[in-house]
Amino acid sequence: MNELQNIKNRFGIIGNYPALNRALEKAIQVAPTDISVLVIGESGVGKEFIPKIIHAESKRKHQPYIVVNCGAIPEGTIDSELFGHEKGAFTGATSTRKGYFEVADGGTIFLDEVGELPLQTQVRLLRVLESGEFMKVGSSQIQKTNVRIVAATNVNMMNAIHDGRFREDLYYRLNTVQIDMPALRERKGDIHLLFRKFAIDFAEKYRMPELELEPAAVTYLENYSFPGNVRQLRNLVEQLTVVERNRKITAEKLAEYIPMEKHLPMLVNQNANKAQSDFGNEREIMYKVLFDMRNDINDLKSLTSELIKNRGNGDLSNQEKNLINKIYTPEPAAHNPNSLLYFEPNDNANVQTANVMNVDDNDPYEDIMDIEVEEARPESLSLQNNEKDLIIKALEKHRGRRNKAADELGISQRTLYRKIKQYNLED
Repeated sequence: MNELQNIKNRFGIIGNYPALNRALEKAIQVAPTDISVLVIGESGVGKEFIPKIIHAESKRKHQPYIVVNCGAIPEGTIDSELFGHEKGAFTGATSTRKGYFEVADGGTIFLDEVGELPLQTQVRLLRVLESGEFMKVGSSQIQKTNVRIVAATNVNMMNAIHDGRFREDLYYRLNTVQIDMPALRERKGDIHLLFRKFAIDFAEKYRMPELELEPAAVTYLENYSFPGNVRQLRNLVEQLTVVERNRKITAEKLAEYIPMEKHLPMLVNQNANKAQSDFGNEREIMYKVLFDMRNDINDLKSLTSELIKNRGNGDLSNQEKNLINKIYTPEPAAHNPNSLLYFEPNDNANVQTANVMNVDDNDPYEDIMDIEVEEARPESLSLQNNEKDLIIKALEKHRGRRNKAADELGISQRTLYRKIKQYNLED
């Protein structure tokens, strides 16, 4: 713990957040080795402290330490910057130049924003990591270097690999040890400490009284998202130190510089988009259900129309019974094997009413549902006459045995008894 605190004091690192302490401890542990390290974290979290600690605590501490911002060097010149070039290698190369890997031989190179490296440069870097060899631009002579590489990025490397923007083999070569730096919004307990540290520094720099935060202002800062992390907080304190005459900073004053409203719309829009997406999914499901119901109704209309046209045949096919039960039976069709479709006259001459009755001796109820099928019917009572004739024929065929007649007709005995009574066939 004393070693960790000494490192914090030495490099001016403020905070006691566990994830921050863990990152610093890992840096101290790997420093004596030559292992490549990849520092992961958002922009402004202080990733640059890790390679400084690693270099200062390593056996290379008396050798060169070079920082390379990979995202700030143009793609056409980055190979020359890293590996050097020969005279005449390209337009403007008026003399031979040493690259960073040659200059830093024996020391450490910090590749900041390594995720921005062009693919061609990534190939060259991979060769250096694997064999310590490189060639200057425009040269065919292989040179050796002994450099410790520490890289950092705020890019999601797995996404970059998936998109083809970063080589997977280079990623795993750099990421021998990964150190994660936490965002400032995760370090709520450290925010006030950092504010006070920056306030003291800038008060001394500009020879002005030190800033102080009111309790409500501390709470305001702790609830702020800080997209720019520590760098944003530092800039905020410097601005307040120079601009504000009142040394007591209130929450209202902070809101003028970093209003919460600037970040709320993003969250609201995300929630709105999610809600809109959820509503869209539910709406699509409802549309599908309604569409399927419409298809079922159309199928039943077609079936009913066919039955009306072929009303002379009183038997229903198994397919027709299954379709009727599928659409209108509250229980699975297997539980209602006896279904009877019959027709009743309607006052509208152009409409035939079809009643679907699910009848089962074991069921205490009968579910009757009506649909209307547009069908011209010249004889409104012919279906009843045909039904009556079918019942008479079934009774005659089975010599009055009603149970056999009911089975023949495909209806329950209770329904047959009601029909016999309806048509006065008891004699």
